Amino acid sequence: LNHAIEFTGDSLNALPIDHRLTIANMTTEWGALSGLFPVDKTLIDWYKNRLQKLGTNNHPRINPKTIRALEEKAKILKADKDAHYAKKLIIDLATLTHYVSGPNSVKVSNTVQDLSQQDIKINKAYLVSCTNSRLSDLQSAADVVCPTGDLNKVNKVAPGVEFYVAAASSEIEADARKSGAWEKLLKAGCIPLPSGCGPCIGLGAGLLEPGEVGISATNRNFKGRMGSKDALAYLASPAVVAASAVLGKISSPAEVLSTSEIPFSGVKTEIIENPVVEEEVNAQTEAPKQSVEILEGFPREFSGELVLCDADNINTDGIYPGKYTYQDDVPKEKMAQVCMENYDAEFRTKVHPGDIVVSGFNFGTGSSREQAATALLAKGINLVVSGSFGNIFSRNSINNALLTLEIPALIKKLREKYQGAPKELTRRTGWFLKWDVADAKVVVTEGSLDGPVILEQKVGELGKNLQEIIVKGGLEGWVKSQL
Repeated sequence: LNHAIEFTGDSLNALPIDHRLTIANMTTEWGALSGLFPVDKTLIDWYKNRLQKLGTNNHPRINPKTIRALEEKAKILKADKDAHYAKKLIIDLATLTHYVSGPNSVKVSNTVQDLSQQDIKINKAYLVSCTNSRLSDLQSAADVVCPTGDLNKVNKVAPGVEFYVAAASSEIEADARKSGAWEKLLKAGCIPLPSGCGPCIGLGAGLLEPGEVGISATNRNFKGRMGSKDALAYLASPAVVAASAVLGKISSPAEVLSTSEIPFSGVKTEIIENPVVEEEVNAQTEAPKQSVEILEGFPREFSGELVLCDADNINTDGIYPGKYTYQDDVPKEKMAQVCMENYDAEFRTKVHPGDIVVSGFNFGTGSSREQAATALLAKGINLVVSGSFGNIFSRNSINNALLTLEIPALIKKLREKYQGAPKELTRRTGWFLKWDVADAKVVVTEGSLDGPVILEQKVGELGKNLQEIIVKGGLEGWVKSQL
């Protein structure tokens, strides 16, 4: 969580740029800040091929001069020999097979062979979006629907299934038409959509209806993101999506092509932990030596009753439904009403202005949308506490004047308290939290703010620069004040 991932290994040469772009894009779903691939021969060759396609040496970013400069920089742009890595994840790529994520979560995955045996019927299939609809992706799907290349021998989309395709860009669509991949997909019965954002974020035609099941080669499948919150969405590769569309159920390409499945006995992995040395830990956790200076207009303390949303990885689609994200001028009253709707419909009635929402780990993962922060503010929530936050949500919270605290010990205590209790997605705890900003200290009590102390601990200092952004109502207000 909140690490930068650096990819290395002997297999990188076999990973084309299309695949690297998808992998780097999806590292955020691991909770990572970024995914970094090296500048190597594969990338340099890709730029050279791109230059040929442009047909000019005068492009401002891709030209012979910039490519030569990149080649020279590649010789020295390498990790330091003494660089410290928090951990090393080793994956034997030879042991991989087709996996499918879902339903309605990128964190849950199964092999396509396992899901195929469950005979999960689908209503809609999607090969759209910037993540997995590049030329190689379209060709991969076309190879499933038309493996011989003969347009008179095309595997048709199953009756009752709608298979939507949209290239990642108009240029890629033109390339797909030129290669013949686009025509193969249309011959199979695919429904073309224009390039650009669409079903992936709940816009336009082909959205999932209540009770429907969809499989998509897009980047996220959070509940309600691609249509109804009462639908089920799975994620898979372009080839698996195409195979599923042809057979009308989640299926592997081998089932369509009548080839043998590659034997699979699990993914071979190894994790090597590199813990930080004790001196560094002590330096990081040292308590503030003096009171934090409080700016005029900034509260010295915050307090309220804790309302527990007991789940990890609550995503931004769960916090603020995607179908409202791209509507202009949604009033605050409506934002408050639909806040956390895709996570728990009862959140609306259980949570009141002034409460403090507390949740598990990686809160706010997923798409970057400021409404995930502003909807909570509209609901009257000024402080969110969690075990940890997705970095995107943390940044959007600061920008929009929503305060956040990471207190893993509090999550542990709450989960211990409700262990064995009937499951409630949103639960009023009867515990109260007071954050003394000046002293950088949090006290949690039971029953009232004056009740028995449950937890008392130091937290990070809230510096003057962040206080000033909050006082100004967010980053936009702060910028205006500086003009």
